[in-house]
Amino acid sequence: MKIAQIAPLYEAVPPRLYGGTERVVAHLCDALVELGHEVTLFAAADARTKARLVPVRDQAIRLDAAVLRSDLAAHLVMLHEVKRRSAQFDVLHFHVDMVHFPMFEQQAHKTVTTLHGRLDLKDLAAAYDRWPSFGLVSISDQQRKPLPNANWLATVAHGVPLRQYAFREHPAGRYLAFLGRTSPEKCPDVAIQVARRARIPLKLAAKVDAVDTVYFETVVKPLLDDPGVEFVGEIGDERKSDFLGNALALLFPVHWPEPFGLVMIEAMACGTPVIAWNCGAIPEVIADGITGFIVNSEEEALAAIERIAALERRRIRAVFEQRFTATMMARAYLDVYAQLLNRRPLRRAS
Repeated sequence: MKIAQIAPLYEAVPPRLYGGTERVVAHLCDALVELGHEVTLFAAADARTKARLVPVRDQAIRLDAAVLRSDLAAHLVMLHEVKRRSAQFDVLHFHVDMVHFPMFEQQAHKTVTTLHGRLDLKDLAAAYDRWPSFGLVSISDQQRKPLPNANWLATVAHGVPLRQYAFREHPAGRYLAFLGRTSPEKCPDVAIQVARRARIPLKLAAKVDAVDTVYFETVVKPLLDDPGVEFVGEIGDERKSDFLGNALALLFPVHWPEPFGLVMIEAMACGTPVIAWNCGAIPEVIADGITGFIVNSEEEALAAIERIAALERRRIRAVFEQRFTATMMARAYLDVYAQLLNRRPLRRAS
């Protein structure tokens, strides 16, 4: 099958440091190529991929030192190039929200659009009602609840490569981990408070976006004076095996309709249990009492920490292998592509 993958241009594919959507696109492209398909990735030039790369910008937007730039212009240039080449592909798989809808109405029958973010925003329902011919994929069943009447094709869980992260049956550290953004919805301040009350050190591998600077400076930064808290900043894939694998548990104290939570399955790949707050897709990812604990308060999180030793890290890794590998994700998307094309005979890579 000839498949085009269209990635956002904000981060490299995969991101060098923090980033979710572009990392998933990278895993999907490589897995589809390994399964024998002809994949073309439209992305910034700093992508690292097994697919054929069509570079549409010199580098990812966030890494660009230019003070003045236009994110919209960059994406429109990319979409123009995709449309110019669209006849070359059986499927056009978009990961750029809905910005492509007006330009690709004539090709909607061969497009798949994966939605990676929250969908409870004011103006989204009207837009998806306006362009109902575009088939959509959710990354969890919970994610799609604000748009029950949208043209959903499937839910496909994220996956990471089987050997991306090293399994640690016996973690070398005695600390709790937080990996994510320092934003109000990700609640690193709650992670700090829980670790402090549990009297266990906490390591925060966290990104500070410009939009979250005030929250970081006023809420999080004052808590970093605690000697039990270590702020390590952003980390890339090459450091995650050690950071996550040597932790007693990953704290995931989200307070928003979490669409998926990629870091949870990255921790599971290392055998590390996850203590996650019961929001959004958490129950679809975490098997309570097996791969971690789902909690509703700091008190429940503290009780969960006391029970962490009862969880079998090898079993956590096994659940990851059964549910969340990149190959499984790719096969699920191949089913979506076949559904989209009414299961007509498709061109196969030689």
